[in-house]
Amino acid sequence: MFVVTYRKFFYILSAVLLILSIGAVAKWGLNYGIDFKGGAILELEYASSTPSQATLVSELAPLNLGESVRPTGTNGYIIRMRTITQDEKIVLTNIITASGTIPVIEKRFDSIGPVLGTEALRKSLASIIFVLLAIILFVAFAFRKVSEPVSSFKYGLIAIIALLHDVIIPTGVFAVLGHFLGYEIDTLFVTALLVILGFSVHDTIVVFDRVRENLNHAKANTPFDQIVGESISQTFTRSINTSLTTLLALVVLYLVGGEATHHFSLALIIGIVAGTYSSIFVGSPLLVTVWKWQLKRQTKKVGKK
Repeated sequence: MFVVTYRKFFYILSAVLLILSIGAVAKWGLNYGIDFKGGAILELEYASSTPSQATLVSELAPLNLGESVRPTGTNGYIIRMRTITQDEKIVLTNIITASGTIPVIEKRFDSIGPVLGTEALRKSLASIIFVLLAIILFVAFAFRKVSEPVSSFKYGLIAIIALLHDVIIPTGVFAVLGHFLGYEIDTLFVTALLVILGFSVHDTIVVFDRVRENLNHAKANTPFDQIVGESISQTFTRSINTSLTTLLALVVLYLVGGEATHHFSLALIIGIVAGTYSSIFVGSPLLVTVWKWQLKRQTKKVGKK
């Protein structure tokens, strides 16, 4: 299949995307939300007359809350600020309601201390690392009976390479969006990454499993790259259709869903696209690359003898 034949092109494309993503994170960093750095978030909706964003910012300025005010919907705002006391909350409420004369619906108010935020960040990173380790062990175990021409452990390592590809790209995109549009990284984003890991490894294992089946039924002299190419061809339509149906649901969620799921669905969309690409165009061709490296090493050893 052309995927195996032109695998170097797909490697280069992935390398460019990874370099850009890592570069974005290194240059601008990640815009952590209150889940990780602590603070408070208030989502409100005006029932009748809605003040302008500039007016609201001006009225809140004397409180020195370090707030950011962002419109949401047609008559609502999301206010992010430092952790506030109950007395400050009362003053804030008086300002946004004009001392109770303007009806306001408080849709959400969350407050997280900096200690809890740091703990959430630590646990989020630990969960991602744990999932990656669990996946490599699972893949190695699932393919334990495959020893030739590529060992089962290498199947696991290749799956991890593909998964890192799927996590780094959405993280890089959110670093760019955080710098230019104020998108924040929160625990929902970490949840999205874990979902992406599960979805992507499932897609990768489908192709790997077909490779294993074809190895068992292939003729003795069938080249490994031909077997991998046939396996990709046999699972290509299934992988694309599965991803498209999932993406359709996520796009609808992104377009009509609430503010709370907006960034979550966007992260999933980016990650699933990257995951489908890596399963077909990166992970499986890497099996062929590893096989060819092994052949070269064996040839060199024979030559030295």
